[in-house]
Amino acid sequence: MGGWAIAVHGGAGVDPNLPLERQEEAKQLLTRCLNLGISALRSNLPAIDVVELVVRELETDPLFNSGRGSALTEKGTVEMEASIMDGPKRRCGAVSGLTTVKNPISLARLVMDKSPHSYLAFSGAEEFARQQVQCGGYDNEYFITPDNVGMLKLAKEANTILFDYRIPTSGYETCGSGVESPLQMNGLPISVYAPETVGCVVVDREGRCAAATSTGGLMNKMIGRIGDSPLIGAGTYACDVCGVSCTGEGEAIIRGTLAREVAAVMEYKGLGLQQAVDFVIKHRLDEGKAGLIAVSNTGEVAYGFNCNGMFRGCATEDGFMEVGIWE
Repeated sequence: MGGWAIAVHGGAGVDPNLPLERQEEAKQLLTRCLNLGISALRSNLPAIDVVELVVRELETDPLFNSGRGSALTEKGTVEMEASIMDGPKRRCGAVSGLTTVKNPISLARLVMDKSPHSYLAFSGAEEFARQQVQCGGYDNEYFITPDNVGMLKLAKEANTILFDYRIPTSGYETCGSGVESPLQMNGLPISVYAPETVGCVVVDREGRCAAATSTGGLMNKMIGRIGDSPLIGAGTYACDVCGVSCTGEGEAIIRGTLAREVAAVMEYKGLGLQQAVDFVIKHRLDEGKAGLIAVSNTGEVAYGFNCNGMFRGCATEDGFMEVGIWE
């Protein structure tokens, strides 16, 4: 085995006019989460525990769109979703439609470990959460931040859906400007966009891969909308070969079964990890915009995206560490 490796992301499709202070805040959070995961890996925690630990940290901080700070629905409420997958036996758990669970990724882990199912949603997931002592119940207001209230207002005024990121409450008029080709979702234009979703992928010293993804979804989304993040094989996938977490235009990621495709081209075409990531980003997204992070069972780490940027960080046991946004 090639040692441990870890990667984290905070979303793909970064607004080119995002203020520098917001960029710096994002890089600091990614660095903190990377160091948290590195410490856990040095303590020989298994990969599945590390991805949950790191994504919990991302969910708890309101900077990115997951847990507290999640995007708001058209009704001004939060509906969160997450999934987690353990590579060695391809065990998985996923949840959608959460409104009271502080850390959706941990509820997804409990679905995997403590239920006979792989996926629970809406009232069923909430009832399961109430049965789990460690989950706890939070009022929906806990997850709503002033920034998101402002973003929802912007979305409604523009009559559009926003990929959620912390667009500042002042200076809306500059965010999204200068983007020559507005993103489309199922043929509908999205004139202002920014990244959504957080994720983590890890391979530990034993070569075990794991992946976890969590999100609040799209700003001003329809009630009941489910994206790629909780869908195993689309937003999240892990197996004996690799672990993958995706971010971006959920509908395109779903159509391309993006996360599973990385593993598939490694298994069936014999591609290396970075080659597989590049192939999938180029050939499986059609006109969609997205990004992903990945690790292999030999300790490699890779990422790719076809949009303006992606908040990401990665590190390996040999001392390599990188945190970035742009190309």
